[in-house]
Amino acid sequence: MTVRAKSLSWLIAGAGVIGALALVAVFARVTAQTVGTIPQRVAFQISTASITGNDFSVGELLAGILSHPPGISRCETANLCGPPGLIVSTRAADGSVANVSAVNVGATGSSLAQADVVAQAVSGQSAFAGSGPALRLRAIANLYEQTVHLVAAHDAGIETVADLRGKRVSLSTEDSGSIVTARALLQAYRVPEWRMVRNYDPPDFAAQLLRDGELDAFFFVGSAPVELVEQLLLEGVAVLVPLDGVGRDRLVNGSNFLNAALLSQGTYTGTDDLETINVGTLWITNATTPYPLVYAMVKAIFNPDNRPQIEAR
Repeated sequence: MTVRAKSLSWLIAGAGVIGALALVAVFARVTAQTVGTIPQRVAFQISTASITGNDFSVGELLAGILSHPPGISRCETANLCGPPGLIVSTRAADGSVANVSAVNVGATGSSLAQADVVAQAVSGQSAFAGSGPALRLRAIANLYEQTVHLVAAHDAGIETVADLRGKRVSLSTEDSGSIVTARALLQAYRVPEWRMVRNYDPPDFAAQLLRDGELDAFFFVGSAPVELVEQLLLEGVAVLVPLDGVGRDRLVNGSNFLNAALLSQGTYTGTDDLETINVGTLWITNATTPYPLVYAMVKAIFNPDNRPQIEAR
């Protein structure tokens, strides 16, 4: 089973609902809240990362399952869609950091975000040190795993994370989840950022710079297989660098949200098994989102009758 197939198993196991509810308790204490009935017309948005990765397609999938406009025959089956009148839309955004901040202030209804980024937001650390703890966040569900990719130019001589010293490396944009994880990874591997020639372009720009010989490597967190990475490998201009050893042990032992993983042979065309790191993807919302609406959406997402539609993705 490839990592991509594993990433879709979130819908198959009913235990995922229990895990999602447990995450709510981890990130913030749920206070008592009086809510009324769900309005007949509800617009609800899911913000994702850029369309470069798979998050946007997952957001579109959720929107298609949950939306319940008048006249949709499939929604006549109980709990197969969201509540009547719910219209869910998907929006591509800058990444996990931007999405988490937007949800916390109520600028967007919900978003998909890396679990390590959400944890930093709740504690007010790293990228969120200036804004303070994000206390309005609530987790709806832990959906699937994303993989940390270290993509290196084929001829750059980068075989380990340590080889990044002195190289031209893109950490991704400042609002992305990739840069948060990349910085934690570099710290665990004892590779100071100043030892590299740093770049902060988004992954599609970084990929083109790598093709043009102007970049040696870039980090990208996404659900494997990522089309952008697959294309670079097929062109023969890039390789995937393993994330293993003592550095990975330091990283996963110091985090409740990052874990050791294996990209199985064939996940990307022509690749063997590759040691790497995974991080969960949370669907988060603001504390003011009515509980009945959240409950109705969770019931629909984990409805077994929606399983074929998920697996066909």
